[in-house]
Amino acid sequence: MPGEGLDQPGRSVRSPVDSAGGSARAIRRADGLTKLQALQRVLYRCAMQDPARRFHALCDKLTRSDVMWRAWCDVGVNRGAPGVDGITIESIASEGAEGVRAFLGELAERIRSGCYRPAPLRRVYIPKPGRPGERRPLCIPTRVAYRMAPQAC
Repeated sequence: MPGEGLDQPGRSVRSPVDSAGGSARAIRRADGLTKLQALQRVLYRCAMQDPARRFHALCDKLTRSDVMWRAWCDVGVNRGAPGVDGITIESIASEGAEGVRAFLGELAERIRSGCYRPAPLRRVYIPKPGRPGERRPLCIPTRVAYRMAPQAC
C-alpha cells in the first residue's frame, strides 16, 4: 500500500514496536519509557492481541529489582499499619538503603524459589457509602511483605 512500509522513508515494513511481540528494549527506545513501563506495555499488548493467552513465567519479571523497588515505593506511600509481626515500613527504611535492598532481595528470592506463601488476609467489614446499614468486606494484608507481592504485579 502506498504511504506505508517501505514507501515511507526511514520506516521498515513491520516495526517491532508496532507489534505486540516487540521487545521491551525496542519499545523503551522508541517511546522513551522506563524499563518497567516498557515491560508493562509489552505484557499489555500481548494480552490484548491474544485474550486467551496465559502468562506462565512471570516470576522472573515480577522479582526484577526495578519492579520490586517500584512496589516498595508504592507501598511506602500508603504508610500502612504494622503487620502482625510488628514490622513497619519505617523500621525497614530506618536500616537505610542496604536494609531495604536486603528486604526486597529476600522477598524476591522467596518468590523465585516458590516458598513465598502469604498468610490469610484479615477481613473487616466497613460501611457502604450511601447505603446506611449495609457493609462490605475489606481484606487487609497482615504483613508488609504481603503488601509488596501484589503491588509488584
